[in-house]
Amino acid sequence: MTRAEKAERIRKILDEIYAETRVPLDHSDPFSLLVAVVLSAQCTDVKVNQVTPALFARAPTPEAMARLTPAQLEMTIQTLGLAPQKSKALVGLSKLLVERHAGRVPESFEELEALPGVGHKTASVVIAQAFGRPAFPVDTHIHRLAARWGLSNGKNVEQTERNLKRLFPEESWNKLHLQIIYFGREFCPARGHDLATCRVCSWAATRKRIREAAKRR
Repeated sequence: MTRAEKAERIRKILDEIYAETRVPLDHSDPFSLLVAVVLSAQCTDVKVNQVTPALFARAPTPEAMARLTPAQLEMTIQTLGLAPQKSKALVGLSKLLVERHAGRVPESFEELEALPGVGHKTASVVIAQAFGRPAFPVDTHIHRLAARWGLSNGKNVEQTERNLKRLFPEESWNKLHLQIIYFGREFCPARGHDLATCRVCSWAATRKRIREAAKRR
């Protein structure tokens, strides 16, 4: 089976399991999504969703968040990992949104990635889910599963993104990246996973990944 044939079979399975997908981070507009994604670094979506209601009640717009000091913002998100760094980044990016973009979240990768705390994955999520433009954000779940399923060599997330974009139709990217994340969380964990009983791994996993999984069990 070629990589392209494998990718198409995987896509059909994920469409069957997850006909509808929603962004797991609660948000109401591009700004709240951008903030939530920045907060999600090395942190679960559940924890982020627990702190964002109070955060957005206090600072719902770039203008309001830019008026806070990092220390003030940190008090609201202190239960999250890397709170001091995230607070500084959010205040900084809010100020730049006001100064450079009239308080709006820009729609280009270049402008988004120029904001403090915004890397390529964060920009990709905003581009895809806030503005509906094709992007393929690669997080740890997607990077891990792409390697396990033999869709990428797994050397780095940049290579994984390039491989997946070549294998899957552009119109499927925005939905598919969420489907893979959900599948990884629900059915395909990194450890303690029986590849033989998995709906995808049972036929798609590479020999190398099967051997690695056997050693971890």
